[in-house]
Amino acid sequence: MALGGGVALYFALAGEPPLWLGPAAGAGLLLILALLRRYSVAVIVLVPLLAMAIGFSAAQIRTASVAVAPLSERTPPLTIEARIAAVEPGPTRSRLLLEEVRTPGIADHPVPSRVRLRISGPAEDLAPGAAVRLRAVLMPPPEPVEPGAFDFQRDSYFKEIGAVGFGMGRVETLGDAPGGGWREALRRIRHGVVQRVNGALEPPFAGIAAALLTGLRSGIPEETMAAIRDAGLAHLLAISGLHLGLVAGFVFFALRAALALAPSLALRYPIKKWAAVAALLAAGGYMLLAGATVPTQRAFVMIGLVLLAVLVDRTAISMRPVAFAAMLILLLAPESLLGASFQMSFAAVVALVAGYELLRDRARHDGARSQALWARWSRGAVVYIGGGALTSVIAMAATAPFAAFHFNRLAGYGLIANILAVPIAAFWIMPWGLLAVALMPLGLEGFALAPMGWGIEAVVAIAGTVAGWSGGVLLVPGFSPAALFMMIGGGLWLCLWRRRWRLAGLAPLALGVVLAGQADRPDILVSGDARLVGIVTDGGERALSTLRRAKFEGEQWLRRDGASEAAAWPEPGTGRDDGLACDALGCFLMGEKGRAALVLDGRALAEDCAAADVVVALMPVPREACRGVPVVDRFALWREGAHAIWLSGGGIRIESVRDRQGERPWVAKR
Repeated sequence: MALGGGVALYFALAGEPPLWLGPAAGAGLLLILALLRRYSVAVIVLVPLLAMAIGFSAAQIRTASVAVAPLSERTPPLTIEARIAAVEPGPTRSRLLLEEVRTPGIADHPVPSRVRLRISGPAEDLAPGAAVRLRAVLMPPPEPVEPGAFDFQRDSYFKEIGAVGFGMGRVETLGDAPGGGWREALRRIRHGVVQRVNGALEPPFAGIAAALLTGLRSGIPEETMAAIRDAGLAHLLAISGLHLGLVAGFVFFALRAALALAPSLALRYPIKKWAAVAALLAAGGYMLLAGATVPTQRAFVMIGLVLLAVLVDRTAISMRPVAFAAMLILLLAPESLLGASFQMSFAAVVALVAGYELLRDRARHDGARSQALWARWSRGAVVYIGGGALTSVIAMAATAPFAAFHFNRLAGYGLIANILAVPIAAFWIMPWGLLAVALMPLGLEGFALAPMGWGIEAVVAIAGTVAGWSGGVLLVPGFSPAALFMMIGGGLWLCLWRRRWRLAGLAPLALGVVLAGQADRPDILVSGDARLVGIVTDGGERALSTLRRAKFEGEQWLRRDGASEAAAWPEPGTGRDDGLACDALGCFLMGEKGRAALVLDGRALAEDCAAADVVVALMPVPREACRGVPVVDRFALWREGAHAIWLSGGGIRIESVRDRQGERPWVAKR
């Protein structure tokens, strides 16, 4: 916890601290700890502080090691040459990750060496390692759509992506580019697996099979992905402990059973340990094939510790492997702490381990069991169904705060969908998928992919049915990090302790829920490019100035409002019953909490400045034009990104994206 606190402290700063700060603080605390090591109170206080300093230092060093300069402005169409690092094929559009990008013959437009592009078409003829030439427009990684929203710039920075954009016209292949090493070889293997799957299965089942085997989801149609997400089954596509555990378990038990058929081996050699080594290698290979994402890294570390315990004849299912996995990931990739993947993955595992420990402690007091065959079968069925349901309940409860915070939605019938779909994924889809990968070098993968597709079809049918039920999706307005922090603290206290005082964690958990229910959404939102304005009227609905432009920003605003549709924007010369009226020169909100003007034409500026508490102008406004009235104009939007405005009787609060981001290395400089 303290290590993660140091990482969180670094990312919460408004400016970049000097690189020596974290290591110097750590060295100082280590020296003090050495001097006061005999005093238990000092050790209890200093060790967590030292862990925080280590986490802070790890985040500083990681940021400095990336050193990617994001593109500052949109470029005109350029001819670029690059090497393909990764291909994410889609049915109508594909994405290319390009490395060693250059603009031959053009010195006026220096570009980052690593960019991500959208291109039209399925990109069937493109593969990692190929040198390509194309025309493209490049842009800085997008800013958050509003203050406090997901920071695409920070995410791109740590992926070493300095620009995004779109391709124009045909992609010309220039042959294979030199270099690449083992990473490129692995990307080629992943691409080859996707191509084999696409050749054997039909959409959308091919895209889901490719996602389960390689972690690439771009081939899944959006409507299918939406149904899977709304049914609470998206975790099946995020390769994590379930998937790696199934692969490792399948290899372990299958190999051990095969070796046990030879008495000369089973009686003389430790075949259980041989199987554990083989399972560890299989899990590691699957992790690399899946792209070594945060959930797969966490799962591999934990599975590795469990298998290591088999090698040394110990038991490893406890909180210690979870803590070790978390520390290892935070030291190597501190930015993972801020992602939903890390948070939800570890929340589920911590809760499941705590539940397992509680059940294990109670099981020690069970009486004798019946030995009748029918009794064992019936008890096994009850344990399986009850255990599966309990596992789903614990995991869903543990991840619910993070799903609400990051995605603003909860699956109302996720428990039912998981009870039906998880057994199919665990005992049918994944074994056939593992066999398909094993058969690919022989060209016989079709024999395994066909039954794998049948299982995927069943899961898609379950997802579509459950997602279609009334009340299947619960929309949750965005809430503050403070509320999430309270829920995290209460949940950890509840899971980590094993005495009665663990129940004290319910208090901060409940307080976090109460704070989340009091979310204070902005009354006015303005996009950074001034193409979209969203105003909350007295009726509590957000009206959007347009539904045709800036669709992504509008969808994200509504999602963070916990709404599915926008209210109608008044036509010029008309008004609404809840205080919003428009004419040809702009709009005016006469609300209960205050008055706000949206100026579309400079001729309305003087009148609106005199009547409004705050003015939003989609054009530059001279400083002397609106004295004494807060103004958000086109220059402010260009410099500081999207703005959020809160109206209240006590005053106007204005916050920009740049206010939240601060001056950090991943923020594009204007």
